[in-house]
Amino acid sequence: MKLKIPFYYHIILFLGLFLTYCLWDYGINNKIIMVERTKLYFWITSTFFLSVFVVYIVNFYMVCDWFLNRKKILFYFLSIPFSLTLFAGVRYVFQEVIMFNIIGVHNYHVGDLEWSFYIRDNFFFGLPAVIFSALSYLFWQFQSAQQQNQELLLENKKAQFQMLKAQVSPHFLFNTLNSFYSQLVLKDDEMASDVLVLSDLLRYVITETDKDEAVLSKEIQFIQNYIHLQKKRFEDQLYLDFSIEGNYSNERILSSALIHFVENVFKHGKFNSEQEKAVILIKIKEDFLEISTFNYIVEGENYSSTGIGFDNLTKRFEYMYKGKFVLEKTEENNTFKTYLKIPLKK
Repeated sequence: MKLKIPFYYHIILFLGLFLTYCLWDYGINNKIIMVERTKLYFWITSTFFLSVFVVYIVNFYMVCDWFLNRKKILFYFLSIPFSLTLFAGVRYVFQEVIMFNIIGVHNYHVGDLEWSFYIRDNFFFGLPAVIFSALSYLFWQFQSAQQQNQELLLENKKAQFQMLKAQVSPHFLFNTLNSFYSQLVLKDDEMASDVLVLSDLLRYVITETDKDEAVLSKEIQFIQNYIHLQKKRFEDQLYLDFSIEGNYSNERILSSALIHFVENVFKHGKFNSEQEKAVILIKIKEDFLEISTFNYIVEGENYSSTGIGFDNLTKRFEYMYKGKFVLEKTEENNTFKTYLKIPLKK
């Protein structure tokens, strides 16, 4: 989960720490010093804090993001010596090169500027930057996860409310459909079969889509029923290649994860030309699933209108799979493509 923390938060934080340290150090030591020494004290303190800040930023945005975000705790601890060595190098540049060229004074004695001694002497001075950046990263990660959980709970509540509004006496609806099926089965087998498919489709929407997870076989059956009824709607004008590769049974995925892509194809895609076929392909491997779609866009359609649904779906995938998924969409040359790869739960 990528953290979106405004950079100025870090700047304000370190300015506060810098001023607090200066006031504390001045008060504790009762510093009544000459102007020149005050100037030197300011340069040494500010360059030291700047060195800490640089290592803090590198550790926060790169090292923590590489390892802590991926739960690779051991690799993070192994990276600490690198961060501490980096601190020694940054401090050397700030204090012994830049500061010396500006005010003509080294922080260290010239004899102590040999690299091996300088790195050893500064090795643990960088620990506050490493520890503080890790704690800060974990804090923001926790805050971001909490906010994301609240947003998802709100989205689920909204979805449940909308579904409740749509559930106008579902038992009455199913009983009516069963009555139609009973009357048709002896007269028109094909129409009776379509009514049964519609009944199964509606039953799945009402009873399964409010759950966090769905059985893959049921989800795919729902998609097959959905496409079956769409074929009836388009009659002979539906040019669609729909295929499923691989074996599946009781694996579990995020509920309603796949139908979003199928619905978008039918909502915005072009189907009346054999040369511009739409494609829906589902591949099931041993431990993951892929779905890819391709369609030509109906003239005048604006796919940006589907952005909110796509963003909400992305949040649901982040919540369920913690970054272990691939979700892409591409719009170019009057065509639209989507691709999703998610892990399967046994």
